[in-house]
Amino acid sequence: MRILVTGSAGHLGEGLVRTIRNSGNEAVGTDLLHSQFTDMVGSIVDRDFVSQCIDGIDAVIHTATLHKPHVASHSRQAFIDSNITGTLNLLEAAAAARLRRFVFTSTTSVFGDVLTPPAGAPAIWITEDVEPVPKNIYGVTKAAAEDLCQLFHRNHGLSCLVLRTSRFFPEEDDSAAIRESFAGDNAKANEFLFRRVDLEDAVSAHLCAVERAPEIGFGRYIISATTPLARQDLADLRTDAADVVGRRVARYEAVYRRRGWRMFAAIDRVYVNKKARDELGWRPVYDFGKIVDQLDGGESMGSELARQVGIKGYHAGPS
Repeated sequence: MRILVTGSAGHLGEGLVRTIRNSGNEAVGTDLLHSQFTDMVGSIVDRDFVSQCIDGIDAVIHTATLHKPHVASHSRQAFIDSNITGTLNLLEAAAAARLRRFVFTSTTSVFGDVLTPPAGAPAIWITEDVEPVPKNIYGVTKAAAEDLCQLFHRNHGLSCLVLRTSRFFPEEDDSAAIRESFAGDNAKANEFLFRRVDLEDAVSAHLCAVERAPEIGFGRYIISATTPLARQDLADLRTDAADVVGRRVARYEAVYRRRGWRMFAAIDRVYVNKKARDELGWRPVYDFGKIVDQLDGGESMGSELARQVGIKGYHAGPS
């Protein structure tokens, strides 16, 4: 299979190109930036460039995007151009080429304001049934691109699967309060309980989606580490998250104590990946228990693929 990967210079794009090539399939990487994993340099906003990229392709994995951190450096119009128009160009080219496999990388950020429960309310159990309420231009444009995918499935028969990925980037947290209170790895380990996914697992979810797209047709899926938390924990997670986690993964306490680490005082949402596991046949490896085991054994947490890809930052641009 010959797979086009947009955003091949980014974290997920590079991880996908590496993995696809190692599997014996052919990956064609495209990005605005030159990289070892980019075969075609150009913008998906350029329709002629997109047509060149699609030529001879069997499947598209569309990861290219302006991200949440770009809200501070790019205009709203730039988000519309990249995240909506760029996606539209790819969908039109894929439909014209009668492709049967299109996977769009969305984000759990589309849920937006839903993710912040009122004071005194339980944490939010986030499944695909929760209605998104985007809170910034990033979330708005990703939600609109999701709807374009659904439109092209309905009107053109293009099999499109949307993967709403949680955090997989290794950069430091975007919250100043978290950066000031927690070591970077401590915060990331905590997030595997409710809002993070390892890069290798994000990659495997996309490859499962490529395989299942013709059968499923259209679907939206949350891609996040499998949580040990349960619905009955939601109220207590807002008041004493450490106690809840101690009940669910008791061995974490000793491991954290040796490192001088802490659990967050409160957790406000829990992403649930059951639909992706059930329908895509996805089998994520790196959950909170796995991370604790790695730390207990003196290993670096997470996958080798995530370490190989490393830290990239986000490209600058005009405001």
